Amino acid sequence: MHPAYSVIFFTTASGLGYGMLALLGVFVAAGWLPADRWLGFVGLGIAAGLVSAGLLSSTFHLGHPERAWRAVIQWRSSWLSREGVMAILTYIPIAALAWAWIWLEDVSGPWVWAGPVTAVMALVTVYCTGMIYASLKAIPRWSNPWVPVTYIALALATGAVAMDALMRLFGVGSLLGGGTAVVSLVLASICKLAYWRNIDNASPVATAESATGLGSLGTVRPLDPPHTEANYLQKEMGYRVARKHAAKLRQIAILLLFAVPIVLSAIAGVAGDAIGLAAALLGVLSVAAGVLVERWLFFAEAVHVVTLYYGTREA
Repeated sequence: MHPAYSVIFFTTASGLGYGMLALLGVFVAAGWLPADRWLGFVGLGIAAGLVSAGLLSSTFHLGHPERAWRAVIQWRSSWLSREGVMAILTYIPIAALAWAWIWLEDVSGPWVWAGPVTAVMALVTVYCTGMIYASLKAIPRWSNPWVPVTYIALALATGAVAMDALMRLFGVGSLLGGGTAVVSLVLASICKLAYWRNIDNASPVATAESATGLGSLGTVRPLDPPHTEANYLQKEMGYRVARKHAAKLRQIAILLLFAVPIVLSAIAGVAGDAIGLAAALLGVLSVAAGVLVERWLFFAEAVHVVTLYYGTREA
């Protein structure tokens, strides 16, 4: 599939934002973060800003962005619509949490629900995003149970690294922030490696023979190209990345998204204030670059079954 930069930014930015919102909601409700006005303002502001920027960028990939609002009316059958509905509804507990944390500086009593509800709705929204791709049976590498799991795991991992830097900046919970980041990164790496292993070892669901129904006659190959020049399907669904390049990009993603941030988060968890903050901020830069590579590869490696009619051997 052709990697659309607007969708890559949407899934990475909103994923980080929702992961951060989930952890902020749980941590402040559990009393692990102080109900400090400026901590809440900066933390919720960054997280909600990333979510909003990501959602806005997703409309740029539409042929008619002005009709994006129509997506939410098909929630009974469409994961895209469910994602839109959940994204809108999640702003309600976010607003309640912001009111209690920033204005009242008290996230207890009648406001204690805002944190956990924000966390749950943020993760459900990320799950819906993952299911948009996992529900597409015509793209076997996406129609995979590891896809929504990995989306949630990466959202929490990137959000945890960002929150570690935020906590360091305000001088609270250094060991908690670093430990949460390390654990979430390790779990996310396990999910991503399991996904890659799954798609590498999976048998093709369709071939040129099965697509044309001519398999009983032997090997099928086109005599002439179906078009004199590339059409929309070939441009959008026939994108190919060389296997050797994909292997290198996987290594880069593992290094930037998992290995380097794990080391930096571990350092941030035990180091002094200045070194810890520097390590945490470097971890944010590394994980941001790594998740962009990972998400680009997620789209580039996907093969749509329609490409079987344009020369692809299997999908």
